[in-house]
Amino acid sequence: MNLDQSFANNPAGQLILLLLEVLVKLRTVVWCVIVCASALAAAQAPGARFDGAWTTTMACEEHGQMPAYNWTFPSVIKDGSFHGQHGEEGGPGYLVIDGPIGGDGGAKLHAKGTVTQSQAHGVFALKGNNYDYNIEAKFTDASGAGTRDKGAGILGRPCSFEFTKQTGAAAAPSPQ
Repeated sequence: MNLDQSFANNPAGQLILLLLEVLVKLRTVVWCVIVCASALAAAQAPGARFDGAWTTTMACEEHGQMPAYNWTFPSVIKDGSFHGQHGEEGGPGYLVIDGPIGGDGGAKLHAKGTVTQSQAHGVFALKGNNYDYNIEAKFTDASGAGTRDKGAGILGRPCSFEFTKQTGAAAAPSPQ
């Protein structure tokens, strides 16, 4: 009689064989869970690790008759996509920034908005006070920085952007 037959003929042995069989199946289930979890993590949007509430601070230098200014407003990153808004849509001083964030934190965001009426001059007045430009930005897990593209160098003014991720009880400031 070999070892397997002695276990099969003995109630305690049968229990041991049953437990071994369960352990083998459990190992397979655990392996499947690990593989599936890895696949789900890989399927997540490339910039999704930056998801959450953020605060955007924008600082633009004086340009011609346009004075320098700073704005701070709430933003959000969801599924690796950035969205920030200052002011009410279509109103003076309105600005919206949108764009995807890559898995490495690199982003080319697009900004568009409406110039504050009292500050509209020259070409902006001819265009109905609307403007748009791109922002080259780089994000880390908790912060980011960016600059307005230079464009043709005719209309643009230097603007810098700082992004700060809100954590825990900290909340983004209300829109200004």
